[in-house]
Amino acid sequence: MKKYLLIGCSILFFGCNDGDLQIETVDFDSIETVQSCNDVSASTENVVFKINGDEALILTIANGLLKNEVTASSLESAVPGSSQISYRIFSETVTSAYFCDSPPPLTPTVLEEIEAEGGSIIVTTTTEDSITFTHTIQLSGITFLNENGSRITDLQVNEFGTVTTTAE
Repeated sequence: MKKYLLIGCSILFFGCNDGDLQIETVDFDSIETVQSCNDVSASTENVVFKINGDEALILTIANGLLKNEVTASSLESAVPGSSQISYRIFSETVTSAYFCDSPPPLTPTVLEEIEAEGGSIIVTTTTEDSITFTHTIQLSGITFLNENGSRITDLQVNEFGTVTTTAE
């Protein structure tokens, strides 16, 4: 009887399929630094990113979402749409040189890249001197889907971080 129980448990254990789920949580809350290759500008499209070891969360913020003026309410941009969010997994620890060097380094390589399929980027702008503006970027309802169309993760980033711009 023990023999059949052991065989049955072995079959169940080795027969379980996780549905090729590779990512359980995208957690960038502990990373405070928002990076960019160039100075962030209110007049152009901006790319900002956060790096967490061998993972990166990359935001392409729509032109005009960062304004050099304090607004009464937050500005919002749909994802996908005028703004984009990408999540990348690399073969090893990645640095800002991967994004900023021209040409980019050969390593690490991108193992997987997933584009956000829903949600929004929300920007709140404040200033203390009417020359330098602080933009707080929040993410809401971001959804990443695998190639089968199944939601693969819960995004645990409510506040992405802050960037500053200077009045021109």
